[in-house]
Amino acid sequence: MSHNIEPCGPKGSDSLGPRVRRLRRDAGFTLKQLSLRTGLASSTIAKIETSQISPTYESIIRLANGLGVDVTELFASPTQQMISGRRTWTLAGEGARHSTPEYDYRMLCADIAQKKFIPLLATIKARSRADFPQLPRHQGEEFIFVLSGIVEVVTEHYEPLRLGPGDSCYFDSTMGHACVSQSEEDAVVLWVCSSALTRDKCLHQTIAAPALPPSDMSRMAEVPQISQPSKRKGVR
Repeated sequence: MSHNIEPCGPKGSDSLGPRVRRLRRDAGFTLKQLSLRTGLASSTIAKIETSQISPTYESIIRLANGLGVDVTELFASPTQQMISGRRTWTLAGEGARHSTPEYDYRMLCADIAQKKFIPLLATIKARSRADFPQLPRHQGEEFIFVLSGIVEVVTEHYEPLRLGPGDSCYFDSTMGHACVSQSEEDAVVLWVCSSALTRDKCLHQTIAAPALPPSDMSRMAEVPQISQPSKRKGVR
């Protein structure tokens, strides 16, 4: 399996590992310092930088936050910063690619920095919940629209949800979550995540919530608030 990135930016753009190393050095961080900022082991970061392992999306978010950059900057050099009237596109077959054992990602419209959300075209290679030793979780929200195949969406608090072409799902990313293909072919989805760039927060901090019995949950069930108290009422 190839772990290389095919950048949608200028020819010669470096791959994920060398790009992480360059951004770390530009920021003046040692491996240990970046480890403290991301919650990832120094040895793990070193292996990512040398392309010995392919990081999960959760780890990519941690790296982006720890480095203080937009997620897309780990895959391509953004050519448009925060200005009004921005527009970009990704043609069929293009986009920065990243592979993990569970998913193949294609980053869409990666040349705009500081977007409010991150669009991905994802091929679901995972076939079982057992493919995930631990359900990924991170700050933000996500939306999935199934383009082909059958997908089972696994999240904390809820029973698995089975989706087919044209079906969609929106969920809180702080819940442990994963997608697995249930069709003979690998399912393909449009996967949209809220931007991971929150410079004043540490995204490796996770929310611990007690597991609820499946019998207590339904599609529209109310989930107890597990985030820090705020003046705003929770969504029901």
